[in-house]
Amino acid sequence: MSENDDSKDDFAALASEERRTSLVGEFVEFLSENKKWWLAPIIVSVLLLGALVLLGGTAAAPFIYTLF
Repeated sequence: MSENDDSKDDFAALASEERRTSLVGEFVEFLSENKKWWLAPIIVSVLLLGALVLLGGTAAAPFIYTLF
Protein backbone atom coordinates (compact mmCIF):
# COMPACT_ATOMS: atom_id res chain seq x y z
CA MET A 1 0.00 0.00 0.00
CA SER A 2 2.85 2.39 0.75
CA GLU A 3 4.26 1.73 -2.72
CA ASN A 4 1.07 3.16 -4.22
CA ASP A 5 1.27 6.22 -1.95
CA ASP A 6 4.86 6.86 -3.06
CA SER A 7 3.87 6.81 -6.72
CA LYS A 8 1.12 9.34 -6.03
CA ASP A 9 3.62 11.61 -4.29
CA ASP A 10 6.04 11.28 -7.20
CA PHE A 11 3.28 12.13 -9.67
CA ALA A 12 2.25 15.16 -7.62
CA ALA A 13 5.85 16.35 -7.43
CA LEU A 14 6.35 15.96 -11.17
CA ALA A 15 3.06 17.68 -11.95
CA SER A 16 3.87 20.65 -9.73
CA GLU A 17 7.31 21.08 -11.30
CA GLU A 18 6.01 21.30 -14.87
CA ARG A 19 5.60 24.73 -16.36
CA ARG A 20 2.14 25.89 -17.32
CA THR A 21 1.56 26.68 -20.96
CA SER A 22 -1.36 28.35 -22.64
CA LEU A 23 -3.69 26.67 -25.08
CA VAL A 24 -1.99 28.39 -28.00
CA GLY A 25 1.43 27.35 -26.71
CA GLU A 26 0.36 23.75 -26.42
CA PHE A 27 -1.10 23.87 -29.93
CA VAL A 28 2.13 25.26 -31.40
CA GLU A 29 4.11 22.63 -29.51
CA PHE A 30 1.81 19.92 -30.89
CA LEU A 31 2.26 21.23 -34.43
CA SER A 32 6.03 21.33 -34.14
CA GLU A 33 6.45 17.92 -32.52
CA ASN A 34 4.08 16.09 -34.85
CA LYS A 35 4.98 17.99 -38.04
CA LYS A 36 1.36 18.95 -38.62
CA TRP A 37 1.93 22.53 -39.78
CA TRP A 38 -0.73 22.11 -42.46
CA LEU A 39 -3.37 22.22 -39.69
CA ALA A 40 -2.55 25.81 -38.74
CA PRO A 41 -4.28 27.54 -41.69
CA ILE A 42 -7.35 25.35 -41.26
CA ILE A 43 -7.65 26.18 -37.56
CA VAL A 44 -7.08 29.89 -38.17
CA SER A 45 -9.72 30.04 -40.91
CA VAL A 46 -12.27 28.19 -38.75
CA LEU A 47 -11.61 30.59 -35.87
CA LEU A 48 -11.99 33.61 -38.15
CA LEU A 49 -15.24 32.25 -39.55
CA GLY A 50 -16.52 31.66 -36.02
CA ALA A 51 -15.62 35.21 -35.03
CA LEU A 52 -17.43 36.50 -38.11
CA VAL A 53 -20.56 34.54 -37.19
CA LEU A 54 -20.44 35.79 -33.60
CA LEU A 55 -19.98 39.39 -34.70
CA GLY A 56 -22.85 39.01 -37.17
CA GLY A 57 -25.32 39.00 -34.29
CA THR A 58 -23.98 42.12 -32.61
CA ALA A 59 -24.00 45.83 -33.36
CA ALA A 60 -21.02 45.28 -35.67
CA ALA A 61 -23.25 43.41 -38.17
CA PRO A 62 -23.87 46.37 -40.52
CA PHE A 63 -20.14 46.90 -40.87
CA ILE A 64 -19.54 43.23 -41.61
CA TYR A 65 -22.32 43.04 -44.20
CA THR A 66 -20.78 45.91 -46.17
CA LEU A 67 -17.68 43.76 -46.72
CA PHE A 68 -19.69 41.26 -48.73
